[in-house]
Amino acid sequence: MEIGEKIKELRIERGLTQEELADRAELSKGFISQVERDLTSPSIATLEDIVISLGTDLTSFFSEKERPQVVFNREDYFVKEDERHKSTIEWIVPNAQKNNMEPIRVTIGTGGTTIPDNPHEGEEFGYVIKGSIDVHIGSDAYHVGKGESFYIYPEQEHYISSGKGAEIIWVSSPPSF
Repeated sequence: MEIGEKIKELRIERGLTQEELADRAELSKGFISQVERDLTSPSIATLEDIVISLGTDLTSFFSEKERPQVVFNREDYFVKEDERHKSTIEWIVPNAQKNNMEPIRVTIGTGGTTIPDNPHEGEEFGYVIKGSIDVHIGSDAYHVGKGESFYIYPEQEHYISSGKGAEIIWVSSPPSF
């Protein structure tokens, strides 16, 4: 794990400049810059000051959480066919059945529309009916095409966009719209 890269990622997620982080941690902007580029290593006490200024602690900072899957396609879906009732059920987001969600249908216009959503508690998933979208989470972007779904934990800044328009089902719990 690159400590500097992780500090920079957290700083950007929190919407802080290097100078703002330096002020909060009572360090110089130059020192923060050097740490982020792994040109210098902070002492444990200084690292703790930095991560506390970023709203976390050393245990959380060093935990290696696997990034959750965001986009799901047909290979990820769980399909149950009921021959007796001549029906098929497709779970388009694995393990989503354990959550309470409120479905919302959203139609995205054709003018490169962006739908912003501030960080909040809860979970969201969506399914692309027509067209395609990009799901932006922090500094990452995920392309989601027709027949694919997405699932996010929206604690960080996120939004969706579409250059050519799309129709999606968007489910949010608790409701944030």
